[in-house]
Amino acid sequence: MEQTESPQQYHDYEEMENYTMCDISEWTACPSLIPVLLMFIFILGLTGNSVVLYTVTQVQGKRRVAHIYIGNLALADLVFTVTLPLWAVYTAMDDHWPFGVALCKIISYMDLLSMYASIFLLTSMSFDRYQAIVHSLPSNHLCAGSHIGASLFSVWTLSGLLSVPALVFRNTQQDPMTNRTFCAMDYSLVVSNRHQESQWFAGLSLSLSTLGFLLPLLAMIVCYGLIGCTVMRHFHMWRKEDQRKWRLLKIIITVVVIFAACWLPYHVVRSTDALSELDLFPTSCAFQRFLLLAYPYTACLAYINSCLNPFLYAFFDLHFRSHCLGLLHLKKSHQTPTEVAVVSKVRPAGRNRPPRRFDQARRIILK
Repeated sequence: MEQTESPQQYHDYEEMENYTMCDISEWTACPSLIPVLLMFIFILGLTGNSVVLYTVTQVQGKRRVAHIYIGNLALADLVFTVTLPLWAVYTAMDDHWPFGVALCKIISYMDLLSMYASIFLLTSMSFDRYQAIVHSLPSNHLCAGSHIGASLFSVWTLSGLLSVPALVFRNTQQDPMTNRTFCAMDYSLVVSNRHQESQWFAGLSLSLSTLGFLLPLLAMIVCYGLIGCTVMRHFHMWRKEDQRKWRLLKIIITVVVIFAACWLPYHVVRSTDALSELDLFPTSCAFQRFLLLAYPYTACLAYINSCLNPFLYAFFDLHFRSHCLGLLHLKKSHQTPTEVAVVSKVRPAGRNRPPRRFDQARRIILK
């Protein structure tokens, strides 16, 4: 989230002002609501991701591919959520940053790092499901140390490199008129005039939206689209009312829709402002006011995705949920021999048939 010039009246969303002749003095979001939303997201995200991370680390034996990705996803979301109290304090203090230059840079870097890592991990999980279902790759191939290690190394390395601008350009700036200190982007190291500053702001904003949203979203849509086509072909042998078909497709649709719903408004607002900075998207004062007021709420909506990830990618997996409840002592981990014997006796004869290919695909969909 980049800032463009004078630090007067900023939080991250306030850096969207386009420096026109519009009067923006009263264009601020509710200063008491944003900190409350940030702390709510912090509590929910900290709790959910901590439980998921604890469950992954306590799983005995060889971990499945999804467990490894889910653990890294929870770690990325956890890194992000621990920064939210500082931003909440910053907003509650009327955009005053009392934590110094180092924390300004580090916290901003952590935000971008976790955002990129989270999105890239979701994309990697989609590609892993695509390989497992569409190409029927065996589990031992996908779980190979070199395969999963290279994937995670690429995700975290790329995320770290793309987040470097936060370390370089984030800085504290003093406003002598209001006696406030702002944590904002400062392009003075690389620009000498207003036009160059607009280009840097727009370039970083559009690259973030492209690499951190558009391309991953397209990759997820392609992967899950191909998965859906593969699964549908194997449904021809089942009755139309078969509930397993709709449950499986519901999970696939939910994954993509929730991701897009959380991040789309944020990137639309951000990209629109970037294009207007380059005079490629003409806007009126009223529309600029709308962008400025909408930005903090769309950002909070995007942050909520970090809270939803544990539920979407962990608790939809029945096997993982069983481990989680067992570790939290909310459910017995194993059946007793008597229970197993009773279940075996009442099992219908038709259930003893060899598993069909769709049964295998259904088990591996969230392996």
